[in-house]
Amino acid sequence: MSETEIKYFTPEEANKTLPLVRKIVKDILDYSLQLKDIKDTFGNNLEDNVEAGNLISQIKGFMQELNEIGCSYKHWNFSVGLVDFPSIIDGEEVLLCWKSDEESIQYYHGLNEGFRERKLIPEYYFYITD
Repeated sequence: MSETEIKYFTPEEANKTLPLVRKIVKDILDYSLQLKDIKDTFGNNLEDNVEAGNLISQIKGFMQELNEIGCSYKHWNFSVGLVDFPSIIDGEEVLLCWKSDEESIQYYHGLNEGFRERKLIPEYYFYITD
C-alpha cells in the first residue's frame, strides 16, 4: 500500500486485526515504560544513552508496523494504547477508535475529533464486508 493510499476498515475488518494490533500496542507500552524509567534515572538528555536510543528505535518500528496494517497509534504519553482505523460511516470519513483495555472496536469519531467525541458504531456496520 502506498503512503497516499488509505485503507478503509469495516468494524469487522478492524476487529480481525486486533490480536496483532494488541500485541504491537503492548510492545509499544512496555518499551515506553522502560524508556520512562531511563528518563527518570538520567533526565531528559537521552541522546547519549544507547539503551534509550535502542528503545526509541524499537518503538518507531512498532508504530511503523501499525502504519503498515493501515491504522495509527494516537496516545503519545504512552499510558494507554489508542489506535485509530480509517473507515466510512454514513458516507463520512471517520476513524474507528480502539483503546487498549477494550475487548473490541465499538467506537468511532470524526477526523477532526478525538477520544472524547467517540460515538458508538451503528450496529448494522458490523455486518458489512467488502
